[in-house]
Amino acid sequence: MSEIQENKNFIWEAVEQDLASGRYERVQTRFPPEPNGYMHIGHCKALIMDFLTAEKYGGLCNLRFDDTNPAKEDMEYVRAIQKDIEWLGFHWANIFYASDYYDKCYEIAEDWIRRGLAYVDELSKEEMREYRGTLTEPGKNSPWRDRPWEESLDLFRRMRAGEFPEGSKTLRMKIDMASPNIVMRDPAMYRILYKEHWRTGSKWCIYPMYDFAHPIGDAMENVTHSLCSLEYEIHRPLYDWVVEHSKDMLPGRPRQIEFARLNLTQTVMSKRYLRALVEGKYVRGWDDPRMPTLTAMRRRGYSGEAVRDFVNRIGLSKADSVVDYAMLESCVRSDMDDKATRVMAVLDPVKVVLTNWPEGETKTLTVENHPKHPELGTHTVTFGRELWIEREDFLPEPIKGFKRMYPGNEVRLKGAYIVRCDDYVTDADGKVTEIRCTVDLSTESGTPGSERKIKGATLHWVNAADCAEIEARLYEPLLTADTDENEAAPEAAEADAPDETEELNSTERKLREFIRRLNPDSLTVKKGYAEPIVREAPSGSTYQFLRTGYFCKDPDSTDALPVFNRTVSLRDSFSKQKAGA
Repeated sequence: MSEIQENKNFIWEAVEQDLASGRYERVQTRFPPEPNGYMHIGHCKALIMDFLTAEKYGGLCNLRFDDTNPAKEDMEYVRAIQKDIEWLGFHWANIFYASDYYDKCYEIAEDWIRRGLAYVDELSKEEMREYRGTLTEPGKNSPWRDRPWEESLDLFRRMRAGEFPEGSKTLRMKIDMASPNIVMRDPAMYRILYKEHWRTGSKWCIYPMYDFAHPIGDAMENVTHSLCSLEYEIHRPLYDWVVEHSKDMLPGRPRQIEFARLNLTQTVMSKRYLRALVEGKYVRGWDDPRMPTLTAMRRRGYSGEAVRDFVNRIGLSKADSVVDYAMLESCVRSDMDDKATRVMAVLDPVKVVLTNWPEGETKTLTVENHPKHPELGTHTVTFGRELWIEREDFLPEPIKGFKRMYPGNEVRLKGAYIVRCDDYVTDADGKVTEIRCTVDLSTESGTPGSERKIKGATLHWVNAADCAEIEARLYEPLLTADTDENEAAPEAAEADAPDETEELNSTERKLREFIRRLNPDSLTVKKGYAEPIVREAPSGSTYQFLRTGYFCKDPDSTDALPVFNRTVSLRDSFSKQKAGA
């Protein structure tokens, strides 16, 4: 926490200037997610900055759910978002909803109509698109723009009363259809929508648009700094316009500051696309460990501390960039390396028989839980005549540089003995089914004589007579490596607000292209064996499976079959990239 707080960034410099100048006497922020899906890693930058800014300057941060679109929102997402925020280690001062301010929004709307700042428009979406103009050509006024305010007020009230069909009328702000900023060309304030709201029920059939409701909510809560991602920079003049023209009806004067959003390689961060993955059964749900949602990362074994470390490392800037997913994995790996208990697990097993070990006899060995943290204690494992090792650790005929098990070679079994491979057995297809070895009983680790040097490697193993059968789920990126993230996930910057210019056919085409680029090898399931200590561990327990990776026990686990998700591999490709840079 303190390390993050000590870092300087342009947002905190602006906050300090505002406090020094007397513009604000204290700091208040808000985190305003829309409850229409589960939060993903792309939301973390805004979330952490909102809460951390308030924390740094002794202020408070509200959690405000932007529930202006009842067609997509649900209490399920509200609960999930709260859980994610707590997982990241933050606590909100108050919980609010955009719907708390529906009456105030309506009051302001009627006031604007009377003052000639708003009008009821009857252009269709297609017609308004034509009237709006382009980025290089000005728009033109709607034929309904100059209707008398009394007529607009009557129509607006009848819109609220439910007299008109959806899409037939819209309340618009009257700003400037020739503005070089296309956002300022008479943006919509209210649309008709016959959807029952999950909080307000059937009270409303007109709903405020995001660009209108959001600044009102900020000002109603006396937010000082409205921190948001860079795609809202073009919306800032509209944000300020709404606050300025409502100032006699609102207590606060918030300031909007933008920063670059978070983009990750081989990751999609569009709620629309993520929902398509879930509904199309391409993944098992919002918490499928391949998903970039926070609930999925938590299930996979990521910690809130690791995610916060990642956001701290990438920092804040005004320029968009794409961060290598390996950097996030490096943060997770560093966090787990310091905390995870070490155990042995074999994911692709082949049996080893120690021919000179007495049948039925076992040896109890004590092993440390963590090589760097003796305070984490020890646990015991048993060693016997029959063991499991990784199939890749044996070759019938060795290749150059191979130092693991092969006929005639000696290897050390981790924490136990030196063994020599004598022979092996195959099935009818030539697959190795059993390896026969001789154990040197004078080489038990930690005893006199155990220091005998050999050329072979040290291998991990599991006692076949005393082990837990496990299922291991190994994950790779959801998108193929040749995917252009900006093309595959064009809505990484989506505002989660209705977009009047959206082309349905284009959206469907992009969605099909996105599905085509999914990685078919994003999940591999293996059945293997692990030390019995993992059997009784609760869901969410994390381990380093020696030489294999970091794993987290999954809620799908049963007493008969514990299930483990590979959180991250042992190899740190990001650190290697940095070293070679």
